[in-house]
Amino acid sequence: MPLPLSPDVLGQITGEEKVLAEQAYTVLDLFCGAGGLSLGFAQANFHVVCAVDREEAAVTTYNNNFRHSAILADLSASVSLPETDLIIGGPPCQGFSSAGLRRRDDHRNGLVGRFAEYVRQLQPRAFVFENVEGFLTAQGGEQVTTLLLPLIEAGYRIHLRKVNSANYGVPQHRKRVIAIGGLGWDPSFPMPTHSAFGAPGAHLAATDLPLTPTLDETLRTLPSPTTEAPGHPLGHYYRPLSEVDYARAAVLKPGQTMRNLPDELRHESYQRRAFRRVQDGTPTERRGGAPTGVRRLRGDEPAKAITGGANAEFVHPWEHRPLTLRECARLQTFPDDFVFCGTASQQAQLIGNAVPPQLARIIAESIARDFSSAKHTNSRGALLSFVPTLSNGYSPILKQVNNDVRAKFWGDSEGWH
Repeated sequence: MPLPLSPDVLGQITGEEKVLAEQAYTVLDLFCGAGGLSLGFAQANFHVVCAVDREEAAVTTYNNNFRHSAILADLSASVSLPETDLIIGGPPCQGFSSAGLRRRDDHRNGLVGRFAEYVRQLQPRAFVFENVEGFLTAQGGEQVTTLLLPLIEAGYRIHLRKVNSANYGVPQHRKRVIAIGGLGWDPSFPMPTHSAFGAPGAHLAATDLPLTPTLDETLRTLPSPTTEAPGHPLGHYYRPLSEVDYARAAVLKPGQTMRNLPDELRHESYQRRAFRRVQDGTPTERRGGAPTGVRRLRGDEPAKAITGGANAEFVHPWEHRPLTLRECARLQTFPDDFVFCGTASQQAQLIGNAVPPQLARIIAESIARDFSSAKHTNSRGALLSFVPTLSNGYSPILKQVNNDVRAKFWGDSEGWH
């Protein structure tokens, strides 16, 4: 049964909502950011009793959108936290994100271990972990072991898979790693709800489901944006492009990037990096490659992944302007009344770093079904499934990680030893 809610939480709600809250499963959201995971779980009738983040803009944003308050705290240190049915979270990922420079010594890499330690200490019935696809190959796969080993030893039975959020109805190709673990019972892993197209491998997840909404379908009901803040809905404004950026946008056709521009319109940084290869394991100082730089999105496909730089890097599919923050938030499946706080740059980062609430809700609904029916197996912890890619092709480093994980965690019939 769910844990009872504290009197101070129940004191804030009345009537039917109070009855529902008393019956709800409880959630602790670590590294909550703007609250994408929390929102999805709340939409699935979970009750988030505590959320934590170290960034002030994230906590302010969270507290402006949820009934309960987030805690401003650094989870790399010891923080007293409540016991709940479920722990969810996505430790900051920029230390091994393919969108930035990978640094082996980045302190954020250690937060994966802190997440695992909090789960191990608090022993929730289940946990959900989310991160970027670069998590799988970071430090030669060390982060995968950092997450799995202590949790399997603690008795969790875990699925670890890379998914494309577009296969769950999110109108963008956003590849992410999801781990779902049950303490002494076998959780489900939610099946795709949508067929996706417009990115390599997207069609491999499913072909007979409803199509993922396109960018056009997602944004077409928004009014025309303003060129002054705050915009309506909030954040639906943009800064007009400079003369040279406007010239670039005017040349680009849908789907084209910096590499399609004539030499005189390319960024200097593009010219410097155009002949350098991006390769897993390349030292930081040698990373590079032909960057896409500015990109005009296609309106007839799901968008490319929304990052903290999306409103600067992406050109609207049919207008010569960047995306607005509100358009980025819609592509992340946040409702239009969700308020982001902080500077424009901080808001962009909060939006780009968030877990799409649509994806979170589908995961939450799967766990809710499991909670109502799953039986304790009296089995030890195990890695139930490991899917690092849907593609038939593996990069050398991913192939090595796949082999290492299978050897380390699938050494007997239980899947782990």
